[in-house]
Amino acid sequence: MPAIAVADALRASGATPTFVGTRDRAEAELVPEAGYEIDFLALEGLNRRNPLKATRAVFRAARGLGAAKRILRERGADVAMGAGGYVAGPVGLAASRLGLPLVLTEADSHLGLANRRLASRARRVCLAFPIEGREGDPYLVTGRPVPGAVLDADRWAARRRFGIPRGDQVITVFGGSLGARTVNEAAFEAFGGGKEALADDPVGRPWILHVAGRRDYPALEERWALAGRPERYLLLEYEPSLGDVLAASDLVIARAGGSVMEIAAAGRPAILVPYPHATADHQTTNARWMTSARAAVTIPDSELEPGRLRAEADAILGNEVRLGEMTANSKRLAVPDAAERIAAEVLAAVGT
Repeated sequence: MPAIAVADALRASGATPTFVGTRDRAEAELVPEAGYEIDFLALEGLNRRNPLKATRAVFRAARGLGAAKRILRERGADVAMGAGGYVAGPVGLAASRLGLPLVLTEADSHLGLANRRLASRARRVCLAFPIEGREGDPYLVTGRPVPGAVLDADRWAARRRFGIPRGDQVITVFGGSLGARTVNEAAFEAFGGGKEALADDPVGRPWILHVAGRRDYPALEERWALAGRPERYLLLEYEPSLGDVLAASDLVIARAGGSVMEIAAAGRPAILVPYPHATADHQTTNARWMTSARAAVTIPDSELEPGRLRAEADAILGNEVRLGEMTANSKRLAVPDAAERIAAEVLAAVGT
């Protein structure tokens, strides 16, 4: 999604962006839906726990280098932009060997493997967050691009879509396209079907917009039905854009991946539960970015339980002054023109 946002900015400037990806990941669906052409490489991620799979991934990456060169030649590329992930490695290296300028983007608070290997070859490395030891050329903090749907979403139109009255409070819960099991479980127990959720009058409860994710939705939907489809609890499987669910909300409960930038772009306070197995524990660092600005509260995954989650949410929503301050702090973190900043660096690289 950040890459598509940059592509939109590039297209608005008169450029013609195309994509390179793999057939088994989200870009195979999202990129054509956004109106862009995409070429595919037969690659897979590096599995550090399985030597056989890791060897196969390295072999495919080496073979993908030649295919990436062919794609860049056939497309008549003037510049390549790496958006992170394992596709960026062969394509970035191919661009460098063909003498094309290379711009890299990093969505998290640490450099991924491909970006670490390619940084010395890049004209510019655009960072979502400041990273210690990555200051000065070629590094530049631009923020992380967010989809226009998040920036343009209308709060009251979003609430009408979900049937939520203007004056009621709303908590949005999400954890990625597949879901986040511990977050889903704790949120449902706290607000949907557990003792904490059923202990009070439903009229006084906040609405819950719970995007469970495609993997976790079936089991959660069954439990939701067994609980009598609780009032004010809207369970969704998947939302292609977080624009409406963020616009409708007063408080967000989520993991702390790149979506923290979307939360900030929407100007929403958050309770963040970093994924404990994220590479280099970058989700904890992402969460610290929001908590240090007093825009969020962090609960470690190992300490997440329904009672605490409910108490933290009640403490924020029940204090108008605190809620207003956290909302204002979140808005101050937003970088709404990040896509345009990165697009400008890409276009500038063509002329260097």
